[in-house]
Amino acid sequence: MRTKQELGAAIRRDRRAVLVVNAHSRRGRHLHERARERLTAAGFQLLGDHPVDQPGQLERVLTAAVDLGPDLLVAGGGDGTLSTAARLLAHRDMALGLLPLGTTNNFARTVGVPLDLDRAVDVLTDGTVIDVDLGMAGDMPFTNHVGIGLSADIMLRTPPRLKRVIGRLAYPLTALALLTRHRPLRVTVRAGDARHEFVTHQVYVANGGFHAGRPIAADADADDRLLVAYPVGGANRRGLVRDTARNAATGHRRSVGDEPFLAVGELWLETDRPARVEVDGELCGRTPIRIGLDANALRVMAPAGSLDR
Repeated sequence: MRTKQELGAAIRRDRRAVLVVNAHSRRGRHLHERARERLTAAGFQLLGDHPVDQPGQLERVLTAAVDLGPDLLVAGGGDGTLSTAARLLAHRDMALGLLPLGTTNNFARTVGVPLDLDRAVDVLTDGTVIDVDLGMAGDMPFTNHVGIGLSADIMLRTPPRLKRVIGRLAYPLTALALLTRHRPLRVTVRAGDARHEFVTHQVYVANGGFHAGRPIAADADADDRLLVAYPVGGANRRGLVRDTARNAATGHRRSVGDEPFLAVGELWLETDRPARVEVDGELCGRTPIRIGLDANALRVMAPAGSLDR
């Protein structure tokens, strides 16, 4: 497999890419044509161009795109789309290019890719290839986070039309509607010899640095060989609302060494009753679950000068 420097040089020199856009993402259908035009104008030779209208076909289309053998697979969509592409590209001699066209775009924020389409294409043209960690929820690789509790119910219940109309505000609005009848969970997290227990409506395990479009902590990222586990609020519903707002407002000032964060390389998480698990916004089984890391598993195009551990 080529080094990151060799792969980056090939992308800049040969411009061999495939474009896959999830047309059901918030801005996917609207911006697909413009994305193709911008990539072509930047000198990319598109071996394939695939707008995906049926969400159930996304993984099949991405797999076919990988089989074309480009140096760069450009994926346009939200975090679920990019996480699906990342799973397919893990440990491959190919880089993932990000076009953040979704609702919260957490992975693009973590990598430092601008949310503006033209500036995101500039990263594909002038950026650098870095490698980042992937989380592992059981056998499922992920880029951003695992959510257990209320967030999984939100993913199940949030109307796609609402996300397209009002963006990331769709999630807290759905949460408020569900919260009145949501029961808290007793959660046990085991990491090495340590055991942590708490009662909460929501717990996250993050690989990336952002959640709901906001920083988790100033020093959380996807290239540090760490997962960050944390509950949001306690058994009281009011505490969940309060801590959600506090996390959104103060994440950029907090550290993964602060309470209630638990920064580890691997953990086992169980709940007092089977609870739904969502992985980067997609439902993925129930607890109990092992969550670990696959270090430096994914090559991705990032802005020039990006930190690469």
